[in-house]
Amino acid sequence: MTSPANAEAQISELDLLFSMFPNELLVDDQLAFADLGEYAQGKILNPPTSRLQFTVHLQLDAPNEVCVLSCAFPPNYPAVVPEISTRSDAIYRTQQAQLNMDLHEYLQENCCGEICVLNAIEWIKDHAAAYMSKETIPSEKRQPANRTKDVICTRLWIYSHHIYNKEKRKNILEWAKELSLTGFSMPGKPGVICVEGAQSACEEYWTRAKRLTWKRILIRHREDAILDITNIGVDAAIQMFRKFTDFEEKIFDVRGTKGNHMDLGQLYQFLNERECGDIFQLYFGVEGKTS
Repeated sequence: MTSPANAEAQISELDLLFSMFPNELLVDDQLAFADLGEYAQGKILNPPTSRLQFTVHLQLDAPNEVCVLSCAFPPNYPAVVPEISTRSDAIYRTQQAQLNMDLHEYLQENCCGEICVLNAIEWIKDHAAAYMSKETIPSEKRQPANRTKDVICTRLWIYSHHIYNKEKRKNILEWAKELSLTGFSMPGKPGVICVEGAQSACEEYWTRAKRLTWKRILIRHREDAILDITNIGVDAAIQMFRKFTDFEEKIFDVRGTKGNHMDLGQLYQFLNERECGDIFQLYFGVEGKTS
């Protein structure tokens, strides 16, 4: 749970970033931004349930490429490092995963306890070009045999104002299977999507999903885990991270006069069975109850 001091630090940093990147910065959820500002000013007493999330499109000088930085502030940021990842069409998936791991390592070692998005941006500008080669990993970044190897796994909890359209529902299912992601989607109002797996695959899924036409869609919560694959391999590590066995569309009992609301008690029970019950309050702002 965030504090007014943390909220004020987050708002101040974002204001600074807006002044430096007025055309390149996009806040995912303006309502979450407004709520955080009001909480920092003492206008509301309860901390917001939504996290501040935004993207910055960075123009790299050499080579002339665009790198997209995605950032989410945990509630207790800047006491902990933010969740930052990058992607670029000029970087292969393997190098992209390595870049994100190295960026995370840099932030952990140098920026914990301080606002640090500008530090991350400068690091990316200084180092991104080294990952834009045809080699699997830049030679200076190749890990020696005795060094622990890691993989980053991600779980995205996506909120939509509603999911009705049959074509969207088809895309939601097919993209997850194509990208080897597990999780579920719940159509209706509101709509819920959870995808989990390799970080690069989750990022690709979100890139596709948000390009569709929505009344409102955002990442309500994000979980990233760096797993040691020295002795078990990538596939086994990702399997250990998963809470779901496949990707499915979940249909619960219908509620509401228009028949467009799913039974949230059944959703809470479904989440609890997969040890995800705490997510319910992040989505809806209230504690879950079974039907």
